[in-house]
Amino acid sequence: MKQEHKLYSNGALTIVWKPNKCIHSAICVRGLPAVFDTSTSPWIHAQGANSQTIIKQINQCPSGALSYLLNDTEMEKKVESNTPFKVEALKNGPYLIKGTIILKTTDGKEEKMENPALCRCGGSKNKPFCDGSHKQNGFEG
Repeated sequence: MKQEHKLYSNGALTIVWKPNKCIHSAICVRGLPAVFDTSTSPWIHAQGANSQTIIKQINQCPSGALSYLLNDTEMEKKVESNTPFKVEALKNGPYLIKGTIILKTTDGKEEKMENPALCRCGGSKNKPFCDGSHKQNGFEG
């Protein structure tokens, strides 16, 4: 269940996007369209704002699909390990897990992950993760 990721750098910062975790909330697009523009390809433009502005926007990503590397330290932003995780059910949407969990799949494999968004509607093509299908299938809950 290894998560695919894509990298976009402005020199000081590298934006990490994990498409399989993205729930397409568009918070990034609405919040910082100079960097996150789905009408272009690639859709992430790391040169579109300064690093601090990008970090502030990435920290608002509800699913953890966006994170970053500080290129001078090569360390990806992590949730503090002593922070307990929190599960929030979004109205008509996924479960958002804030914090670090270990997900064990039906084949027994385990993967440590941060801030996953888990499907509640049953329609995701990327189960157990949300892919935004709840918006099209009329899920209410």
